[in-house]
Amino acid sequence: MPILSHNPEGLFPPYRNYSHATEIRGDARLLIISGLNGYLADGRTMPDSFEEQGEIIWQHIGTILRAAGMDYSDLVSLRTYLADPSYDEANVRLRIKYLGDHRPSSTVVCCRLLDPKWKLEVEAMAAK
Repeated sequence: MPILSHNPEGLFPPYRNYSHATEIRGDARLLIISGLNGYLADGRTMPDSFEEQGEIIWQHIGTILRAAGMDYSDLVSLRTYLADPSYDEANVRLRIKYLGDHRPSSTVVCCRLLDPKWKLEVEAMAAK
């Protein structure tokens, strides 16, 4: 199943590890991952730092992908909610760490999150 990135001329160049659009061709399984936060497996404990919460979230994404027979390279779309714009650089570093050269479609939104302890929340879609 081909997954194609679309970054056509005439649009500004994509920056910071994403593509403007991602196309999935042929028969595919689509995995939609709900927004994840930085809770540990007990569902109550969460570290205070953005980086630690982000690491936990990306590890949760990896666990879900593996459960579906997929990996990070199967991600086609990410939506990240940041509690503060100052977290953007650390967020980009996490995306690069877990995605390498893979560039899914991506949106980052800065907003107040449901719980003031949360520094970020990430939802994702993967296809295979």
